[in-house]
Amino acid sequence: MQSPEPSSPPVLLNIGGKKYATTVETLTQREPDSMLAAMFSGRHMLPHHPTTGTVFVDRDGKHFRHVLNWLRDGAIPVMSESEYQQLLREAEYYQLLGLADCINERLGWKKVDSSEAELTRKDVIKCIQAQKVRFRGVNLSGLDLSKLDLSEVDFSYACIKNTDFSFANLYKAKFGVEASSSSFQNANLRECEFIGANLQESILDGANLRSANLQNACLTRCSFIETDLHSAHLQTANITAANLRGANLEAANLKGAKLSGTNLQDANLQRAYLREVDLRDTLLTGAKLGGANLLGAIR
Repeated sequence: MQSPEPSSPPVLLNIGGKKYATTVETLTQREPDSMLAAMFSGRHMLPHHPTTGTVFVDRDGKHFRHVLNWLRDGAIPVMSESEYQQLLREAEYYQLLGLADCINERLGWKKVDSSEAELTRKDVIKCIQAQKVRFRGVNLSGLDLSKLDLSEVDFSYACIKNTDFSFANLYKAKFGVEASSSSFQNANLRECEFIGANLQESILDGANLRSANLQNACLTRCSFIETDLHSAHLQTANITAANLRGANLEAANLKGAKLSGTNLQDANLQRAYLREVDLRDTLLTGAKLGGANLLGAIR
């Protein structure tokens, strides 16, 4: 008799004080584009309780059992209209679009366009006057947030497609999963966190990304013309077909980065870590490579 295949260890959650146990498969498979799937995809470091190992989420835990049942079986319970509205708020927070659609159908409501931003520029300005600002899981797509002081703001798991952050101060801000086709032109992104984020086709020309963490980020077809990436962390980032002409990558770590079709013309790569990177299809005309670690690099 064959022994059963080993299963992954349970995920222990504390949702607003209520304890739940589930699996990574449950949290990631039915709604792969959700906030929960992103949290437990392995791309992000989540804080765990030092003794119990639980992950805390600051939401009302009452309806989370229904969230889990949806993710397990695709089922939602029979509820009153007010309870459906409460569950809908949780579905929208966790970006469970399939669950939200089913609840809206039960309520007979018209589907809400998920591309529409939940806040206005004026709302954001009011929020950033607070001491600690978090836009976790909020849809800010298409907003003009240019020239605002958004330093140390937490955008984890927020959707910011086609958002304008040009000339904004985003020092030490945290970005989550979706930030494609956005503009960060001339923004201050020093020490920002973009781990695993999708920045595909975004414009970051002239931005300050010194010591920013872009590990495992999708940067395909991004524009980094004359961008300051001094000491940036770009390990395993996908920089395919990106334009980094004249960018400052001095002392940046590009270990395992994908650079196929990348334009590094006139870039400063002095003391950069390019070990075992494939540079065969990379444009390096005029690039400065003095002191770069090219051990095992393919050229």
